Amino acid sequence: MNAKFLVLGLAALFIIPMVSDVSAQTTYDVNIPTGAASPDSPYFWQSEKDGSTTGDVAISLGDTILWKNADTAVHTVTSGNAQEGPDDIFDSSMFGPGKSFSYKFTETGHFQYYCLLHPWMEGTIMVTSGYSIVPNVGKLAGDGSTFFNVEYDFNRLLGKPIIDVEQKSITFEIVGEPQSGNNDLELRLPSELIDGNFVIWIDGEKVSDFDQVKDGDLNIVFLTVDTDSELLTIVGTSVVPEFGTMGIMILLISIISMIALSQKSRIQVRF
Repeated sequence: MNAKFLVLGLAALFIIPMVSDVSAQTTYDVNIPTGAASPDSPYFWQSEKDGSTTGDVAISLGDTILWKNADTAVHTVTSGNAQEGPDDIFDSSMFGPGKSFSYKFTETGHFQYYCLLHPWMEGTIMVTSGYSIVPNVGKLAGDGSTFFNVEYDFNRLLGKPIIDVEQKSITFEIVGEPQSGNNDLELRLPSELIDGNFVIWIDGEKVSDFDQVKDGDLNIVFLTVDTDSELLTIVGTSVVPEFGTMGIMILLISIISMIALSQKSRIQVRF
């Protein structure tokens, strides 16, 4: 009898870690909406994780993406991009309406994908170990050439970043249900995106209880966020430039052209 319990106990030691590992992994749905086969469609993907329609999804190592075809046309989900072609990491082959394709990501990195039949349908899966990502923060500010992926560790999701250049602030929407009882947030902000001594607001109320640590080119913020909070605003002394590199070059070229035209006009007047 004792030997039987010993065997069961040893088996439990192997089974419990396996169950815990599986529960830590998550599957996220990405829907292909009706009309995605047309290049004029307003969007081609819809992530059920955060409601985004860019095709860009941030996940953790070991998570799975499940692409569902809700369109009336046949599609593929193929790793790679339309410019360089498939990179042979994953490929759904053609799957029709109502069908789906899933892929488990076992390596970190950025994995581009697109539809072979409709190459304007492109997206990226961003796989990290331990941190979630808000992609392309700053892309809607200025000329859109300066943007960053922001890492964070939190039991809810951050998304829809809005940059206010005049206020030198970034506002994140806090969405989703808490996935644990730990309400602590670690936010890793590149100093080129936002820098300085931060002032933080949650749902319009100023927060004084937080820590800001400088680590190389990162500003790391630690704070506790209530489970029903909806908006997080970080105010710094500088924010992503209103004019990116291309914008500055265009501005300089315009100024030089104006000076040249002005000098030419003066020479013509003299003659």
